[in-house]
Amino acid sequence: MPLAKAAENPSGPAGKGAQVYCFMRNSGNNHEVSWLAAYALIKRQSASLFKTSPEHAAVMITEAVVQNPGTFPDCGKYLGDLYASAAQEQQQQQQREAATGSSSSEGGATRSERYAY
Repeated sequence: MPLAKAAENPSGPAGKGAQVYCFMRNSGNNHEVSWLAAYALIKRQSASLFKTSPEHAAVMITEAVVQNPGTFPDCGKYLGDLYASAAQEQQQQQQREAATGSSSSEGGATRSERYAY
């Protein structure tokens, strides 16, 4: 099932993950607690042969919210938090490379660079 179709199904893993994440954030929980609960649900309910990566789960939640904004009111303001840790990790990697004088073009992309959106 394509990702866009998965996000349209509110009873699928993406829809349920978005429901959990948005409900918990709207109830006053911080990002980390809400994310862990939503990601655990997505991992458990995904029918894929492979594990769902955190990056993929964040995209699944984002697509579910964007495609169904009426179902997830006021949740859009929390979506940036799903990507903040990845952006911070990328910034730290760039600072380390600048300090050591190396660049990713010399040895290929690191895992964090490959998944940096």
